[in-house]
This record gives sequence, C-alpha cells and structure tokens, in this order.
Amino acid sequence: MLFIAEIGMNHNGHFALAGEMFRQAKLAGADVVKMQLGWRDGPGEINRLTPEIIDQLLRIAAFYDIELLFSVIRPDAWEMLQPFQPKRVKIASRTVIDYPELVRGIIATGLPVIVSLGMWPGETPPFGQPANVEYLWCRSSYPAYPWDLTGMPKSFTGSPCAGYSDHSLGIEVPLLAIARGARIIEKHFTLDKSDTTIRDHVLSATPEEFARLVTLGRAMHRYLQAGV
Repeated sequence: MLFIAEIGMNHNGHFALAGEMFRQAKLAGADVVKMQLGWRDGPGEINRLTPEIIDQLLRIAAFYDIELLFSVIRPDAWEMLQPFQPKRVKIASRTVIDYPELVRGIIATGLPVIVSLGMWPGETPPFGQPANVEYLWCRSSYPAYPWDLTGMPKSFTGSPCAGYSDHSLGIEVPLLAIARGARIIEKHFTLDKSDTTIRDHVLSATPEEFARLVTLGRAMHRYLQAGV
C-alpha cells in the first residue's frame, strides 16, 4: 500500500505551514506528501513556488523522511522540476487533457509516473499501460458526493487503475477502494477542515483521520493479501 497525503494548496500560500504539514503527515503514517507545480502560481498567487522554495521543501521532506512528490501541471513546471532529479512524478488529470504530449514525454523518461484520471472521459487508459505508469481512478468534483462516485471500479484487481485519488468527505470511500483492491490511495490533507481559504480543506483528512485511514487500510490490505 502507498498512502499519499495531498497537501495541494492547503498550505494557504505559507510554505512554513507546508513543512509542518509534512511533519504531521509523516506522524499520521503517510508514505508520500504531494504538492502541485504549475497551478495558481503567478505573482502574488497562493502557490507561487520558486526553485528556492522547492529546494527548501525537499530538504524539509528529507529531514522528516517522507517523499515529496509534485504534480506537474504545465511544461514550464516540468522544466523547473527536472534539475531536482525527481524520483517519481505525478500527473494531474487536467494535464492529461491539456498537455498530453508533456505527459508522453515524462513517461518516456522511464521515471515512475502516477496519473490521475479525474477529468479523463475515456473508458481506456489515455497512455496505454507502460510498465512505469500507474493510474488512479478519480472524479474531479470538490467535494465528490456518493452519486459522483458510482463509476468506481467494483474491483481494482485486473482494472487499468492501481489506486484511487479521493475528493470525498471522510475516509469511508478510500477504505472502500482498498477493500476492492486499490494499492495506492491519495487523500487531501489539512490541519483545519474549517479553513475556507480554498475549497479543498473541507474534503481533506485531518492528521487524526489520515492516521485512521492508514491503520485500517494497511490492515485491510494485509487480509486481502492473505486471501481473505
């Protein structure tokens, strides 16, 4: 199982807060923290990441012994990230639609790539199934209510999707995905669900919720691996 705590823009533009979120995510059992690169990043915007900030965030993540993963949104974001020699890359679903050639180029590097399919309308994977690509089933609704999620695979075993990227309220749907065989779970992460700076806080997990998700999810996965 791989658990990704999606920081996204829940740092509210304060990158010291992002560092504290890394710490809390690690304590909650996350394997990976994830941020977005190339989205709402103009001068004065909430996600204005520079190479200097990226370097600092990578140092913080290394200190807390947690992987920092970036969603690459645009070609210039990929150019900014490459000097840091990422070990893995995330592709947001909007990038699948807006910049498919960028995605193909990243896949061609041979790096492990995780691709979200929240905006993908097709029935088959957009880039085939190369060995270095793992797809996440997703619905890009914020929040995603039960009626938005009825298309989730009944079984991830044999599905093109290795896991699930969640925008629902609570942790029940990610646990349901694990019960159906999902091996990767991405869930938004916040220190305060009542924060209204951006829409994502309300659909995120607090450290306590994320810790429950990880504890229960890993136990469920062990039972599935044992053939139960």
